Amino acid sequence: MINSIDLSNTFAESLSGVFERARRSLVIVESGRNGAGAGVIWRPGGIIVTNYHVISRGKFHLRLLNGEQYPARLFARRPEIDLAILRVEIGQNDDPDLPVAPIADSRGLRIGQIALAIGHPWGQVGAVSAGIISGLGRVPLPGEHGSIQVIRTDVGLAPGNSGGPLMNAHGGVIGINTMIVGGDLGIAIPSHLVDAFVEETLGERIVQAM
Repeated sequence: MINSIDLSNTFAESLSGVFERARRSLVIVESGRNGAGAGVIWRPGGIIVTNYHVISRGKFHLRLLNGEQYPARLFARRPEIDLAILRVEIGQNDDPDLPVAPIADSRGLRIGQIALAIGHPWGQVGAVSAGIISGLGRVPLPGEHGSIQVIRTDVGLAPGNSGGPLMNAHGGVIGINTMIVGGDLGIAIPSHLVDAFVEETLGERIVQAM
């Protein structure tokens, strides 16, 4: 029994550390009356990935969990797969040193693996939830855009989780949660597809084995 308790405590402490590190790269994307979605600091230089529907209705503002705020602009968008790239507008003499999230390669995922999500469900900033990967497949896209690979999980998502990271047990980002593509809860766009979009816009892939 003692060994079981020790293992349980070690696992809980490990997950706690994962969440704390992940929160540093989590962004609050405020869009006026539409509430707040989430975003992930994807690359150095203030490059942030979120869902397109989070910022599609007009002006938005970025805020870190420590309260720091930054102006940003829409840099690229892919509405059909609900992705957008934002870029923090940094002055020549400014160096915010935004912490970049570790991006894992989602191409080796397996059903049953642990999945963790961080976002702002119903306004609860930085809330975490956990589950497992329940399916890997494709869903049709609106119009005549074909289909896209997705990660299905039983992680509980709610308004405010959109644009936030889906992570593996090591804290590597394996996807971007969305409540638009797929038409149901527990859907994430795999990180290798997200990074391909970023690569098309900026160059050089950064997915890692984690």
